Amino acid sequence: MNDLQAMEIALEEARLAYEENEVPVGAVILRNGELIARAHNTRETDLDISGHAEIKAMQLAAKVLGKWSLEGCRMVVTLEPCPMCAGAILQSRLSSLCFGAKDEKEGAIVSSYFLFDGKKESPLVNFGVKEEECTDILKSFFAKQRNR
Repeated sequence: MNDLQAMEIALEEARLAYEENEVPVGAVILRNGELIARAHNTRETDLDISGHAEIKAMQLAAKVLGKWSLEGCRMVVTLEPCPMCAGAILQSRLSSLCFGAKDEKEGAIVSSYFLFDGKKESPLVNFGVKEEECTDILKSFFAKQRNR
C-alpha cells in the first residue's frame, strides 16, 4: 500500500471522528506496506487527553506486533502531529511518518516545535499528501463548531 492509499484510509478514520464530534484526525500504521492499525481521535468520547489518532494507532499496532517498538513501521496521519504525539512517535521508534495537513498552531514536526530536528533517531518525514482534503475536513469541522 502506498501513501495515497494509506491516506485515504486515514481520511476515512477522520470522517468517523467528525461524525462522532471529535476533531477529525485519522491515522494508520503500515508494516512492509501492509495495514496493521487504524484509528481516529477519541479524546472527547473517552475523556482522555491522550486520545489522539496517532496514540491510538500506535497502541493498536503494538498489540498486533506483540511489542512496543514500531521499528520498521510507517505512520500516515491526516494532520501534523502535536508535541505529545511527536514524542510518542520518537519513543515508539517508528521508521517513517507521512502527514497531510500542516498544523501551524501546534504542529511539532515542520510548523511550530520542530521536535525531530537534530535527532539522530528521528523517523523519515514526508508531508503534504492529500493536504487539501486533510485541511478541508478540519476547516469544515471547526466552522461547524463555531456556528453552534
